[in-house]
Amino acid sequence: MMSPTYSPGRTTDHTTGRAAAHSTDGVTLDDLFDRRLEFPDMGASRRFTRLVGIDEAKSRLTKLLGILVNPAGPKAWAARHHPGASLLLDYVERRPPLVILAGDVGTGKTELAETVGDAVARQEDIAVTLFPLSLATRGSGKVGEMTRLLSAAFDSTLEAAARLQRSSGKAAGAVILLVDEADALTQSRESGQMHHEDRAGVNAFIRGVDRLAEKRVPAAVIMCTNRLSAIDPAVQRRAADIFDFRRPNDVQRRAVITAPLGEAGFTTNDIDNVVQLTGSQKPGEVGFTFSDLTQRLLPTLVLDAYPDRPITFARTVQLIRGMKPTPAFRDDV
Repeated sequence: MMSPTYSPGRTTDHTTGRAAAHSTDGVTLDDLFDRRLEFPDMGASRRFTRLVGIDEAKSRLTKLLGILVNPAGPKAWAARHHPGASLLLDYVERRPPLVILAGDVGTGKTELAETVGDAVARQEDIAVTLFPLSLATRGSGKVGEMTRLLSAAFDSTLEAAARLQRSSGKAAGAVILLVDEADALTQSRESGQMHHEDRAGVNAFIRGVDRLAEKRVPAAVIMCTNRLSAIDPAVQRRAADIFDFRRPNDVQRRAVITAPLGEAGFTTNDIDNVVQLTGSQKPGEVGFTFSDLTQRLLPTLVLDAYPDRPITFARTVQLIRGMKPTPAFRDDV
């Protein structure tokens, strides 16, 4: 049943040209979600492709989400390869529509979560919409506000997904709800210092996931967190899978930098040295993250050489030695 605090009716804002949703208490889709992203999308496809070094996670997450949002897919697969495997499919279909991406900062969690919808859309041949949950849903601390906003967000997700259900089995589309920095919304209720409002918010989140599972609508929830241990155990138990993201090893760093540095004329030996220099240099130290490589190092090489000289290996070594990897996120604070 729809929450009495949220009305999903959509109208067009003729000032901005954007679709807006109004409610009697002023809660709109723009209050609940940062934006809505539609897939397939070529920009997202390029971003997804550039996520090198985490191919196993990309493939596994795409398959898992595809099964969660489009049950017709595994049914068609079973009909071809394992006719009559109804019990096996029942276990698959009963998996909760929740996935957790956990790990250190800069390891590709959020970028993967924001772009995997494109891969799912292409794999399942359906349209996919991403709803990134706004930080505003955490509320301002007023009693009942976080619970109301979270309930409204799940109401909206559920309604959008229900409209995509078809009696034929294959959904006309799917919805993915993205919750970044999820530990801020779903902190463990076992903490004795937890505020009542935060505890109520966790309860609302769990109810929302359970409602999506009960209705079996074409929808899934992706949670991203740097602090898996801070996530409430009941939320973790509901996850169909938990993906562990770590800093790139030598092979993964090489996969990231080989193509761009090769374009700059670096030799195989040069690239091997860059791989070594961007790794851990001493016991207990951390190496570069994926984002350290793609958002700091590679752009810095271009900006340093632009506009009147080429990128060189010698200068690259100097720049790397002047950079510090992003500090490891401490899960005990």
